[in-house]
Amino acid sequence: MDRRRFIKVVGFCSLFVHGWLRELLAAQGPMVSVAQGANHAETTRRAIAALGGMQRFVKPGQTVVVKPNIGWDRAPEYAATSNPIVVRTVVEECLKSGAKKVKVFDRTCNDPRRCYRNSGIEAALKGMPNVEVKHLEEERYRKVFLNGRALKECELYGEALSADVYINLPVAKHHSLSGLTLGMKNVMGIMGGNRGSIHKHINQALADVNAVFKSHLTIIDATRILTAHGPQGGSLADVRVLNKIIASTDIVAADAYATTLFGLKPSDIAVTRTAYRRGLGEMNLEKMRIVHA
Repeated sequence: MDRRRFIKVVGFCSLFVHGWLRELLAAQGPMVSVAQGANHAETTRRAIAALGGMQRFVKPGQTVVVKPNIGWDRAPEYAATSNPIVVRTVVEECLKSGAKKVKVFDRTCNDPRRCYRNSGIEAALKGMPNVEVKHLEEERYRKVFLNGRALKECELYGEALSADVYINLPVAKHHSLSGLTLGMKNVMGIMGGNRGSIHKHINQALADVNAVFKSHLTIIDATRILTAHGPQGGSLADVRVLNKIIASTDIVAADAYATTLFGLKPSDIAVTRTAYRRGLGEMNLEKMRIVHA
């Protein structure tokens, strides 16, 4: 075989192999990385690295919103709010990837000053350059047309809408109404107006919002989980220490995997089930690429 023909054959084979690999990976579904370890900063970094590192999501000069759960006036050990060490580590990784600004905020249920302080998140981020830990301001909400099944429109926080990258960072916990609160429900922290009004049709309402407002990366804090009396908790007897971090670009897949930590199936949670049926992500564990980092 002459050299020119040999090069053509090699090129064709290379294209075939690469195409086959792409199809194989696509067939395997979304990747969910799961890392475990008592060093929560290192565990968080491993979970992110397994997805390709934060540089895959954050580019130099970009503005990033990291949205943890800061909704309750609880100390970190009660698992009602996101682990401050995990939050700080995610922010550090964003800055290392060249983020121009990282904004951290949540619409709280209890007094915001007490929530920010007692969650430990405000102190964990204090003094970090190019990081803003913000209380939400009413005038910054913007009306967004969803044309959804439950919500035709809603108010979402403008700084979340305008960010180049939105990182969803919920804590995994029990919820008295929806069963669990994970990534899909954490979006309520950027919703304005009367959020309580969506509870009568919460599954469709959350699907409506998440269908339009997309999280670029979902990182679920399962370093300790609240197993009962959520979302506020208040008893250490309801807390289990798991030392796990779950990360995925597919918010439904991340939620689905996190559901198993509570001894449940993804289909047991109506929010997850509704999002899957509406094509917002993968719910079936056997169709995911679960990587233990």
